[in-house]
Amino acid sequence: MRGKNMNSRDLNVNSGPLEGEVRIPSGCAVSAIIDRSGKRMTGGDIIKSIATMHDRSNGLGGGFAGYGIYPDYKDCYAFHLFYNDFSCKKETEDFLISHFEIVYSSEMKTRKTKGIVNEPIIYRYFLSPLSKRLANSLLDEEQYVVKCVNKINAEINGAFVFSSGKNMGIFKGVGFPEDIGKFFLLDEEYAGYMWTAHGRYPTNTPGWWGGAHPFGLLDYSIVHNGEISSYDANRRYIEMFGYKCTLQTDTEVITYIIDYLIRVKKLTLQEVAKVISASFWSTIETKSDEERREEEFLRKAFPSLLINGPFSIIFGFNGGLMALNDRLKLRSMVCGERGTKAYISSEECGIRVIEPELDKLFSPTGGQPVIYSLKDGGEL
Repeated sequence: MRGKNMNSRDLNVNSGPLEGEVRIPSGCAVSAIIDRSGKRMTGGDIIKSIATMHDRSNGLGGGFAGYGIYPDYKDCYAFHLFYNDFSCKKETEDFLISHFEIVYSSEMKTRKTKGIVNEPIIYRYFLSPLSKRLANSLLDEEQYVVKCVNKINAEINGAFVFSSGKNMGIFKGVGFPEDIGKFFLLDEEYAGYMWTAHGRYPTNTPGWWGGAHPFGLLDYSIVHNGEISSYDANRRYIEMFGYKCTLQTDTEVITYIIDYLIRVKKLTLQEVAKVISASFWSTIETKSDEERREEEFLRKAFPSLLINGPFSIIFGFNGGLMALNDRLKLRSMVCGERGTKAYISSEECGIRVIEPELDKLFSPTGGQPVIYSLKDGGEL
């Protein structure tokens, strides 16, 4: 039975191929494709993109997020879950039945793939909150779903919700990203208007199925290359608002910070960038009066959410994505455009391998967000 030898709480910690556990601070690869017209594409191109940066990962984690992949269930929350065994699956399903209408559920379709071993049991559920439960909770719908996700992950041993958004899904595990893509049949079974990808080279934490990127909450997803030196300060602050950082990676705290700033505090993406990758005070002093007032306010309002250390992140959400470097640009990131499609990658080769001819190619400056959206068919 799959998963029978897995640790009951840690979900495959140190499982899979362990060779290559060497500290490579500049490691990890990120990639993304969006068709701003909304046209859907299979996961084949994003697999090619991340595969060409194979040497930036070491087989200890890979993953993808696809948006627009569940049009038949677009109004349902799509939960993807890892299970250690069938006893925790039953406990989780009892919880889901008491809190949601399960519109459809199935085991995730996978393909035996060389290099992917000790996989957990993987299921997906399309859910709608029970109206009576939601009303009694005194929460809005998204708060209710987040609370349920946190309860499963914190209290049901051996169960882990790794994707919980509408009309999107995260697919990840221990292995090279191109193998993870094949394992989940992303090039055959799924089509979406946007894909993000990650190849992991862990520097401080173990490779395990739940710790692979992307990290997600509702329809938000994060892929990240970097090392957050401000992790403890960021974690202590964000946990004051009900978040729990338990997944052994600093990318988790970035996901919660962005969720808090956008969903709870209602900041725009541009404002989020000015919080987590804020300009130096000396730089702020040189800006126009209006810009200076805004950036001074955001720095003073959210000082503990400034992220220090080298990073490049791609933040995905329903309708678009944002790419962002640290303010010193200590991690590489390249953007390209061709027609209605836009591309983001750690290296130019990740773009050229799928689109050799580009209308535009550029490297974002440190702390400057690049945002692509479906709304107007262009860069915001």
